[in-house]
Amino acid sequence: MQESIIYQEIFETGKQQGEQHLLNREKAWIFRLMTKKLGEIPLDIRSTIELLLIDQLEALGEALLDFTNIDDLKNWLNKN
Repeated sequence: MQESIIYQEIFETGKQQGEQHLLNREKAWIFRLMTKKLGEIPLDIRSTIELLLIDQLEALGEALLDFTNIDDLKNWLNKN
């Protein structure tokens, strides 16, 4: 019984680490796209984006296609 609990804890830890790694990669990708499209992203906006969940990051990635300037990004963040 104890052994299965240990295996479950190891599994959960690995799963969480994998999800965090995926989230970090998604954020890095979004930041690269934003910088290429909009130029340097101010630190306060970067900090806000760092707090987004994976679903929000994916939505931001799609919305980014329609942005023409940093104000579009600010408006999106205020609405979402």
